[in-house]
Amino acid sequence: MAHPIVKVQDGPLALHTLLGQGPARIPTGGKIRPGIMVLTRKAAERPEAQAIYARGVAEGRSFEDIERALAEALPQLKSPLAPRNVPWFTVRASDFPNPEIAQQILDAYGEDRGQGRRLYRFPVVFPSDHWQTVMPHELATWSTHEKRFWSQYSPDGQVRHCMRHAPVPVDATGRRTIRIFGGRKTVEREENGGRCEPESCPEYQAQQCNLTGRFLFFIPGVRSISALELPTTSFYAMSNAIQRFQAVAQMRGGRISGFLGRDRTTFF
Repeated sequence: MAHPIVKVQDGPLALHTLLGQGPARIPTGGKIRPGIMVLTRKAAERPEAQAIYARGVAEGRSFEDIERALAEALPQLKSPLAPRNVPWFTVRASDFPNPEIAQQILDAYGEDRGQGRRLYRFPVVFPSDHWQTVMPHELATWSTHEKRFWSQYSPDGQVRHCMRHAPVPVDATGRRTIRIFGGRKTVEREENGGRCEPESCPEYQAQQCNLTGRFLFFIPGVRSISALELPTTSFYAMSNAIQRFQAVAQMRGGRISGFLGRDRTTFF
């Protein structure tokens, strides 16, 4: 199929290039997390686990780092951390390539309600008018280090496929891997004809495959050329967000990006 040539704002033709063939992605520069992770009841029974967790929290390490430290020290503990809802968002310097961004956010919008300075609510500006772009989401199965399977819709949006990484190719001798241009390739999973159907998926039924998503946004007053993200696994939170996006877009001629009025109104 021939690739279309795109003309942008009556300027010169925007031609496809070697690095411009893939779908547009919004680069991110840090995570704000909803809630916290705490030791499971079984893990909390181990003094070593309590010490590792307390030290990690005190040092401001991410919960992923703390969980890895627990897994290395106590490999017999499976999934030692569990999520817990709290009324504030977690903002850690370790979740940002530029740690100063975390402090900027807390300085601008943090509040002290008796438990130290926390982030309870903050304004956001979305960089696109398409809710699918500012709230990417998928069904995904993860191994310890990488994503194993994930959902992806066909270009016409009619079929949901189950994707996986393609095997690393080797040369004719079968001993030397071939250099891959443009990153690791992906292919449809062989099972179930390559379709993503949760009702007949063993990983989904075993709760190994779950819905995961994230909101991508900028925060007014926070100096970052990359968007920030807030991950979520809540089906209801994402469904409610879609309804809000669609309602605002209907009132604003399809727009949800940027400030929502001349008075610099934003989403929160």
